[in-house]
Amino acid sequence: MQVLITAATTNLSQQLATDLALSHQVKLTDLVDCQTDFEFIRSDFNHESELPVSSIDAIVHPAQLPILDQPLNDIVDPANQALDFQTRCTYNLLQASVEAQVSNFVFLSTMRLFEKLGDNLTLSPRWRTCPTTEPDLLARHLGEFVCREFAREGKINITILRPGKVSQDTISSAVAQAITSNQPWQIIHLEEEAG
Repeated sequence: MQVLITAATTNLSQQLATDLALSHQVKLTDLVDCQTDFEFIRSDFNHESELPVSSIDAIVHPAQLPILDQPLNDIVDPANQALDFQTRCTYNLLQASVEAQVSNFVFLSTMRLFEKLGDNLTLSPRWRTCPTTEPDLLARHLGEFVCREFAREGKINITILRPGKVSQDTISSAVAQAITSNQPWQIIHLEEEAG
């Protein structure tokens, strides 16, 4: 299976690539150049450009902005960059994925979307997120909405993974399951086991 992982400059993506490469062919992409042992394709995630989704079976989108040496699409404000990346760039990636007939898309979000509610609740994936106005959290919340709209069309299977305070192995295991899922839409919370 051919797997494309975005946010190549992050430790999370590098570790996911290492873990998934044991049983899949892995490519990485990001907005900026990256040194890696895996095949790397730089992409600006614009709708005018060709996104690296050809011959890809599954996409893992940690949706983390790299440190940029120049503004993203002429957007200087970091909060607006985060919002643009999580919405427009995720949309462009999903649109290209549907056109290329990619079967699965995994969006890595966060359990922090519920932190305003406190720690004393048992949250299921059916709970609505309750993000603060912190730009990164609001951007992730909106990124999930973009994914949900594509899932409603039924042209690509979409999994939202919301990791809490869990190990990298837990995230890698959940991603490995999600990229082969036949579920058209699912949200999975990854939380530390009690005990």
